[in-house]
Amino acid sequence: MSRRAVVIGGSMAGMLAAAALFRSMDEVIVLERDELPDGPSPRKRTPQARHAHILLPSGRDAIRELLPVADVHGRLLASGAHEQSLTGMLGFGPQGWYRRWPTVTDDLLLTCCSRDLLDWTLRDAVLSTTPVVVRRAEALSLLGTADRVTGVRILAEGLEEDLRADLVVDASGRGSRVEHWLEGLGVTDVPTDEVDSGLVYASRLFRVPWGAEGFPLTQVEADPTTSRPGRSGNLVPIEGGRWLVSLAGTRGGEPGADPGAFTDFALGLRHPLIGQLISAAEPLSEVFLSRSTRNRRREFEKAAMPEGLVVLGDAVATYNPVYGQGMSVAALGALALSRQLRQTDVTAPGFAHDVQRAAARSVAAAYTMSTSQDQWFPEVVGRAPTLVDRLLSGYMGRMARVATTSYAVSAAMCKVITLQEDTSRLVHPELLLATLKGPVMEPLTGPPLTPQESAFVNSMGPLAV
Repeated sequence: MSRRAVVIGGSMAGMLAAAALFRSMDEVIVLERDELPDGPSPRKRTPQARHAHILLPSGRDAIRELLPVADVHGRLLASGAHEQSLTGMLGFGPQGWYRRWPTVTDDLLLTCCSRDLLDWTLRDAVLSTTPVVVRRAEALSLLGTADRVTGVRILAEGLEEDLRADLVVDASGRGSRVEHWLEGLGVTDVPTDEVDSGLVYASRLFRVPWGAEGFPLTQVEADPTTSRPGRSGNLVPIEGGRWLVSLAGTRGGEPGADPGAFTDFALGLRHPLIGQLISAAEPLSEVFLSRSTRNRRREFEKAAMPEGLVVLGDAVATYNPVYGQGMSVAALGALALSRQLRQTDVTAPGFAHDVQRAAARSVAAAYTMSTSQDQWFPEVVGRAPTLVDRLLSGYMGRMARVATTSYAVSAAMCKVITLQEDTSRLVHPELLLATLKGPVMEPLTGPPLTPQESAFVNSMGPLAV
């Protein structure tokens, strides 16, 4: 008997879910209500694509396992994407400048490109190497009962239709209506958590100035310990000889859409380096704002979910983009689906729950990291820090201070941030001892620039601090 899977949503999470499913199903249909662009172009309902995105090594490796023949990573690099060692970037954290280390290992390499390029490259790879079909249609509701989902009611070409399926995957993003659909089936017990710092993101494209072609990924982090609004910035080298600069501010310190104020905001960060860099660069776009940055998690793995339904990607949880984990969490969720398919038939009792529980591991890790920072900013909406939070924050702050001077500690923290190791790694006896001992060097007094980078910065005049 022919078996069908329906995936709701044609963005990254949906395409990767389809890649996970096609070997186990006779038919995989991706439902997408918008017309997908034939190239790396903006999409109507993904305004977050205008902002900085980074693919973590965990996400890159998950995509490799899901699409071993397509070489998505190779395609990205051939299209101009950059690779950046996480321990070789320019990073200014609450504890000061991180040292840059010459050691380059594959498990610490970030992939930097526009979200448009990543979405297009991935979509083309899936559709050109698998039998997955995209159908332009809008999902209206789930078919079935509280015990089992049997398909999706869709709207296509002005007509409603019941599309039957053995498995439905909701990967429709942060605008997902899955909770409403579940209520229609009688499922109302999905635990939800939310932490909202009122963060606003403002992003703008720049042409890389002559002499700064090799400038690395640069980040100025917010300091959550000052009782003031958190302001941060990222300068990300992307394809086409461009910088994608994203600035952010929590409630009371938000950036605006005025192009004239964009550079001023960057100059006013805890360190002005990003502002000075873009003051010499040609703007290539207007300023794009996004206010959809709250942390919100739906714990479907703890609910009495019906068989035949899996929820992945931003439909499960959304995060403050500061750690750049959303895309990689989506890839790891699809990988959890793929691995479960190798062990269990899609129609077996408990299949969907097992997938949801496995996918929740990376969701929980990313959500904890994001909210552990956001909960400290003024006027945050959501749960208040507990005594345990305060103790952990003190420990992590001290570890981060040590990481500014130690490659071993910095690399270990990076492995956790990039979702390659569990947070329990941070209390390993070796790291615990290093943290208790404290920094092994004096803090840097300024950004650790190479001679070429210094020459470019100096050509613009003294760097104010």
